[in-house]
Amino acid sequence: HPAASNSRRRTLGVFILNGFTSDDFRQLGNTGINVSPIGLGTVKFGRNTDVKYPNTFSIPSDITLENLVNLTHDLGINLIDTAPAYGDAESKLGRILKLQRHAWVLSTKVGEQYNEGRSSYNYSVESVRLSIENSLKNLQTDYLDIALIHSNGEDEKILEQSDVVSELIRLKERGLIRAIGASTKTIQGGLLALKMMDLVMVAYHPDDTSQTSVIDDAQKQNKGVLVKKALVSGHTQSTRENLKFVLQNRAVTSAIIGTINPDHLRQNVETAREK
Repeated sequence: HPAASNSRRRTLGVFILNGFTSDDFRQLGNTGINVSPIGLGTVKFGRNTDVKYPNTFSIPSDITLENLVNLTHDLGINLIDTAPAYGDAESKLGRILKLQRHAWVLSTKVGEQYNEGRSSYNYSVESVRLSIENSLKNLQTDYLDIALIHSNGEDEKILEQSDVVSELIRLKERGLIRAIGASTKTIQGGLLALKMMDLVMVAYHPDDTSQTSVIDDAQKQNKGVLVKKALVSGHTQSTRENLKFVLQNRAVTSAIIGTINPDHLRQNVETAREK
């Protein structure tokens, strides 16, 4: 991975970046995948409607997003999280990453689509297979590092009564996916997902520790944990406090932070690297 040294100098020589190194990386359970303590979330790459951020925003231009991804790379972040429900984020990432695919751990999702201002959910075999095929095409890659179930909130029903898990397992066995899991919303859903798959994505921050038992169970089983909403979708009063809280828990593999602001990205990495 490109994160080989503590300092990186941009070609313009304007500033030095102190980013993550391989020593900072954490193992994603027993998957054999190592990721940076912070991952880049990409909701804002392609969607600015029906989102829960405190301020409205415009979707950045392609060149702005390419510069942000390059900065992400320079800061030693190797994990990027996306989803079909994030508008055209996957397609934009595909164009940016196609020549540097090997440098990234790409995570996407199945189950939710967002079209014409509304979400729809489908966990059937056909829908899951088509979703993965479309993600591979949009991301311009022949494999996905991580595929997560995008839950509508009915975690246990999805995991126990649909064919989504069995289909993801089949796709993993075909070599199209390296690790599978679920972005869950309930404690029981998270615990069940850990029994069935490689990792979970859960909400976790100082004001919401309800998923602690799921994170603890993941550690016992040597399963991966990705944290969403570490900064409460931009509503936190202390980014530093929240990040410190989340990352001091060694059972957490990585916190997915969505941003299109380069300064915020740098500050988040700086905070995460503080000893």
